[in-house]
Amino acid sequence: MASESRLYTFSDETKQALRKLRLTTSRTDKLQAVVYEIDKKSLEIEPSHEGRIEDVEELKSELPDHAPRYILLSTPVEVNRGGTTRTEVPYAMIYYLPVTCKNEAKMLYAGAKELFRNTSEANTLLEIDDAEDLDEITKKLIETIEKRW
Repeated sequence: MASESRLYTFSDETKQALRKLRLTTSRTDKLQAVVYEIDKKSLEIEPSHEGRIEDVEELKSELPDHAPRYILLSTPVEVNRGGTTRTEVPYAMIYYLPVTCKNEAKMLYAGAKELFRNTSEANTLLEIDDAEDLDEITKKLIETIEKRW
């Protein structure tokens, strides 16, 4: 990871925003997501838009058809644990890698994936290749939580 940390950068503002997102979404009662991109010239990882997204349809519309993105997402899910239903709010990183993106972009994002995950402190990593996969994100999060038990 040392070589990735020298190649890719985060502004202090982005680091603070990542920390704030992790701390404030743990008790959210609705979907919270932020989409991140890598600036090809500076190799800085930064939000691709202002503010948080609170709707799956809006999140899907923010994702380009031909470029990868990282998404930090937190959303409440109902899980059944030993006959008792509980609400959990997982904090997940979604690695969006559409099949139509160029190899250069695939390599750029693959190289920073673990650095971004570690910097964001996301405890779950999901990979999708189509924005429509977000329609099933709650189901995937529940499956991930249940596998940990």
